[in-house]
Amino acid sequence: MAMGRYTRVDGRKSSNYCSTIIIVVIVAACLIGAWITMSSSVDPDGSVGKYVENVGVSVGLTKDTNQKVSEKNVKDFEDNSGDLPEDGLKGNVDQANEKDESESNQKGSESLGESGQEEKLEKSSSDENERVDNKEKEAAFGKDEDAKHVEEESMAEATGDETTPKDQQESEGNTDDSKLKTDEGEEKSGSEEKVDEMKDEDNQQSQEQVDSDASSNDTMEEKVESGSEDQAELLKETSAQTGAFSTQAAESEKQKVSEESGHRWKVCNVTAGADYIPCLDNVETIRKLHRTGHYEHRERHCPDEAPTCLVPLPEGYKFSVKWPKSREKIWFANVPHIKLAEVKGHQNWVKASGEYITFPGGGTQFVHGATRYIEFIEKTVPEIAWGKRSRVVLDVGCGVASFGGFLFDKDVLTMSLAPKDEHEAQVQFALERGIPAISAVMGTKRLPFPSMAFDIVHCARCRVPWHAEGGKLLLELNRVLRPGGYFVWSATPVYRKDDENTEIWRAMSKLTKSMCWELLKIGKDTVNGVSAAVYRKPSSNECYESRTENDPPICEEDVPMQACLHRLPTDPSERGSQLPAKWPSRLEKPPYWLNDAEAGVYGKPAPKDFIADYKHWKRVVTDSYLDGIGIDWSSVRNVMDMRALYGGFAAALKDLKVWVMNVVPVTSSDTLPIIYERGLFGIYHNWCESFSTYPRTYDLLHADHIFSKLRKRCNLVAVMAEADRILRPGGSLIVRDDANTVTEVESMAKSLQWKMKFTFSKDNEGLLCVQKTKWRPSEVETITSAIAALVLRMEGL
Repeated sequence: MAMGRYTRVDGRKSSNYCSTIIIVVIVAACLIGAWITMSSSVDPDGSVGKYVENVGVSVGLTKDTNQKVSEKNVKDFEDNSGDLPEDGLKGNVDQANEKDESESNQKGSESLGESGQEEKLEKSSSDENERVDNKEKEAAFGKDEDAKHVEEESMAEATGDETTPKDQQESEGNTDDSKLKTDEGEEKSGSEEKVDEMKDEDNQQSQEQVDSDASSNDTMEEKVESGSEDQAELLKETSAQTGAFSTQAAESEKQKVSEESGHRWKVCNVTAGADYIPCLDNVETIRKLHRTGHYEHRERHCPDEAPTCLVPLPEGYKFSVKWPKSREKIWFANVPHIKLAEVKGHQNWVKASGEYITFPGGGTQFVHGATRYIEFIEKTVPEIAWGKRSRVVLDVGCGVASFGGFLFDKDVLTMSLAPKDEHEAQVQFALERGIPAISAVMGTKRLPFPSMAFDIVHCARCRVPWHAEGGKLLLELNRVLRPGGYFVWSATPVYRKDDENTEIWRAMSKLTKSMCWELLKIGKDTVNGVSAAVYRKPSSNECYESRTENDPPICEEDVPMQACLHRLPTDPSERGSQLPAKWPSRLEKPPYWLNDAEAGVYGKPAPKDFIADYKHWKRVVTDSYLDGIGIDWSSVRNVMDMRALYGGFAAALKDLKVWVMNVVPVTSSDTLPIIYERGLFGIYHNWCESFSTYPRTYDLLHADHIFSKLRKRCNLVAVMAEADRILRPGGSLIVRDDANTVTEVESMAKSLQWKMKFTFSKDNEGLLCVQKTKWRPSEVETITSAIAALVLRMEGL
């Protein structure tokens, strides 16, 4: 019987068959080796086991990244009595810059998942990146490798994508290998099937996220392009988000009324219109005053309930001219008043010129320019030493504040003060120019400043009856003037010899002598044709005690505004017993009268508290605010710190072309004297009432843990309405507070259609930056207390 070629009678395979098996095994080994090699090219670690492990945990990758960011920022928002918060916000906003990408690719220890994620972000936001100068952000975000790594991780978290590009590449490689093994007739293992199932789910999730990112990016592009060039310059939107809050600016564009805020905004219908100041335009209360001889009608009379409506914009309102050009001209449409130009135009105050209002730099007493006048004062009394010994000035009856505006060139900070009166919009002109000013009057109430605060008080032809009623008003200036400080008076009684002016001069001479003021010199400005009398306040009580008559008397402690003298400090360690250090060293040094026995606002000994606060705000401003939360600082001039404490935030902004109004709430510790001691200025204020300023006068509001405190005693909706009133369109609000409060403020900001610039949340603390727009609601709310005609009808007049 014939046998088959490959069989034996005993049933065993021939030697040729064994050879065939060996060849098959070798081929199979080669195929396996090729498969391993291909897998290694996808997996940077060259481990198939790691590949399977990586795919298996890809869903939790974002959470791990979030944990890393959270650990790094765990101290970002601490705010307790024992320590100051650390700030670690750098790297939490905007897309990766080119420098970060190139360095990330060069580091062998970083995975392709991170670089692939950057590539995906770059592609999905390429158009947006054209509007953001990433190279400028390298200074803040590229300081060290750890900061860059946190930035890359936070951006990966920001996309919300649970599948990294690395996983996608590895899954694609696995698909090819699976096909090869199927062609060879090999079966997949149970683990490989599980991997493929996860791969399919991840790819589907990734595609959905790409679609979502593209849709979001298109919305942001449409929003930016729809605005004017000036507005687009202010935006610089961020697409990254961290923590619990959304930063989708498109939501605030589309949403007209926020259901979450529980408030429907309306426009204020008032007689003052776009210039409405609630506490100065309370017509109903003013009409009921029994007398106005002490300018009671110009003082604050706040309505019983703070308004919750929004002040309208002037027709044709434009984004303000930037400093320093704004010192010379502003848009007429923003302050459409010409009465002052008509009345004072010949005195070089203010002039109407086409679509601008211009300020030649003069005033009633310095027609030929403020600079010449400022130099004349220092020449008269060289000890004044502008910008060194004299840093903080109060200008009473400031007009349009050209005096303070040009003192900036001497490194001097001036608080300009004038009433809202028949001199139409003088303080509004000053603020629109970018010069510090408040609407106030010296009447029956004290000025909202601490005692012994200003280095110089100035009055140029201010028609204030200083000598009347026992010199009550001049004695109020004496209260706010520091011991050894100067009073500069360049009014007509100083140099005109008619009967009226001569009589006033005699009365002033008698009064100032009884106050122990020393008349240092009367200087004559031949160019401007005026003269200035320079007085100096005493530095001790010696003169007071040697007077033959106790007139004016020495004040009792904590008295209201009266015609009396405040006793000067006698202990060398008391505030006011010594002159402050020269500027700028006084900015950084704790005042000599702070001692270790007293605890500061954070619980540390006062001097250490002061230093820690300054270091904290320098770090926050440098690492976060200047280049991390979406603010265009070139458009910021007028700044307000709503809860200033030591003035550390303002001190940290020293080198910028800005000025800061430091507000110390009336319910907070009285730290305002410290602020003045370091060469800054500020004001006391109750935030349950409106601020004494015109609408649209600040470019930036800074609210550090103030809204949560106001929630307990004020209507927070009214506080937001006030923030909207005093903030310019295009201006920003920064809120640092507990997470619940930040969420509430964010909701109201969205209902106001403000743009969301930056949000961050960690350990029940949050940071929010929003930008005001020009949006106004269509509904109207009439404020009866501010309608003059209505009040007249009610009284039958």
